[in-house]
Order: sequence, then structure tokens, then C-alpha cells
Amino acid sequence: MVWRPSLHDFFAIPDSDLDRVFVVSDMMIDVQQLFGREIITFNGAVEWSLDNITVAEALWMPTESQLRELVQTRLAKYAGLSLRLINQEGRYRCQITEGETTATFESTEASDAYAMALLHLLESEKSDPQD
Repeated sequence: MVWRPSLHDFFAIPDSDLDRVFVVSDMMIDVQQLFGREIITFNGAVEWSLDNITVAEALWMPTESQLRELVQTRLAKYAGLSLRLINQEGRYRCQITEGETTATFESTEASDAYAMALLHLLESEKSDPQD
């Protein structure tokens, strides 16, 4: 998947000493084009000793709503598939159903259940040469 950074997106910088989550914002962290590449700039961030990084160096951390939207977008490509999220006893189950077949992805966080469902759909797309 290709991440197109948007306002209020969360991201981390793997393989760095910066053990924190950043947010794309109008004030401090912005996305710009430089020599044809998208970069994330850190404005006024002297304490981080970091002026900018390429988007490819960042790790997008999608929110629950972004993950749900990505799953729904992929499901819309196929007729007869439905999506359901169930919260029961502190666990979330994301279910994708096609006819009598249901794939279930379970976690303590709804975002993790959606993420597992999305990974499943992405893997299915990779293995289906017709897509």
C-alpha cells in the first residue's frame, strides 16, 4: 500500500532513536515536494535534530477509521462480501462474510482487528492474478 500523508495522520520513524509517534499538522510537521519526492518536514523542531525525511522513511500508523475505510474500499470491489465488527467481553472481532464463509480477525483493539482483516485482503489480492 502507498501512503499519501494527510493532515492529522500518525507516523513513526523506524530505525531511529526517536521512540515516539508524530502527527502531520499545519504547524509543526508538514508534507512537501522536494526534487520530485514527497518529504515530511519538521518545522521548528531543533530538539529533534531532524529537518526532514522522505515519506518512504516514515511508517504510517493508520487510525481505526482509516483502517475500516481501507477494508470497506477493498470489499466494495467484490459482490456479496460484508463487513462486521463485534465487541464482546473486551474483544473485537472483525468478520468478512461471503455467503456461508466467514473470515474472523480478533483482537483487544478494534484497529488491530481491522488491520488483520486488511492484511488478509491484501494477501488475497496478491495471490489472485486476475486483480
